[in-house]
Amino acid sequence: MNILLLQLKRIGDLILTLPAIATLRENFKTARITLAISSECADLLPAIPNVDRILLVRRNLRDLALFLGLARERFDYCIDFTRNDRSALLVFLSGAQKRIVYRRRDRFQKRARVYSDFVKVRKLAMHTIDYNLALIGPLGVRNLSRALRLELPQEAREKGNALRRDSKINEPYVIFHPGSARAEKFWEPQRWADVIEHARSGSQITVVLTGGASRAERKHLREVKGRLRQPVIDLSGKTNLLTLAALVEGARLLVTVDSAPMHLAAATQTPQVILFGPTNPFHWRPLESPTLILQGESPTPLTEFSPEQPCLPMRQISTAAVIGAMDLLLSPHATTTQTS
Repeated sequence: MNILLLQLKRIGDLILTLPAIATLRENFKTARITLAISSECADLLPAIPNVDRILLVRRNLRDLALFLGLARERFDYCIDFTRNDRSALLVFLSGAQKRIVYRRRDRFQKRARVYSDFVKVRKLAMHTIDYNLALIGPLGVRNLSRALRLELPQEAREKGNALRRDSKINEPYVIFHPGSARAEKFWEPQRWADVIEHARSGSQITVVLTGGASRAERKHLREVKGRLRQPVIDLSGKTNLLTLAALVEGARLLVTVDSAPMHLAAATQTPQVILFGPTNPFHWRPLESPTLILQGESPTPLTEFSPEQPCLPMRQISTAAVIGAMDLLLSPHATTTQTS
């Protein structure tokens, strides 16, 4: 059996596709599974399990060879987790006997003839993991699993350990990752500074700051650091994705916004406090790792989630709520997991 999977979205979307891929591998142990991903996710490639081949879609002329290669290879199944014009073209070129996608009423109807099977589910009423699992349903799979796992290569762990040694990071340590690709997810710099100062007020905790390389994120991190009373161990811009994942794996706690590190922590079972604002945690929150989720003016972490949950400004999340959630997960007997 020859299976082609198309996931051309962001890192978080790719990570949340892993349970579907693992379920396919469990059901079809001898199948040849090919996964096509966006080149923006290339750094994650060595940690993706249960696939035989990964193709990078680069959105430039180098894709021509990829397209021609797919046109020469015949697949039995093609599952489109992306559902856009580029993925539809790849579905067509795959020549698969079964070409599976989510049914939606919009301009997508113009591409409908490319597909043979349509999965009719209420996407907005599902967690993203469950939506991805639903798309593999037409293959007759059993024992669906939500388990989210990355296989970090030893090299990533060695680089993470070296970075910890060079930066004099002692255990236990807490990682703060304030940034995101979307500026509307930024929390107020002074509040970040306040929770960081609270975390390192305990003599046994080492505080580490991480972040991405975008201009907006670097500016946000400078504003956070400018409000700290003392310098902090700053690894922003010093890690690639897998080294960051290795650091997150060894952390006592991650405090972040809805971003790629949240998904890395979920895949490595690292406890975390997550600040949600313009996105609904119903669709994106970790399902298995120890997690406390904050949104809006609630003084305590959310315990119930709804697909109709409104998007709220990040500024509504209070410093006290974040500190309270941190203290809960840093307590010696913390076992909290949000799975509702």
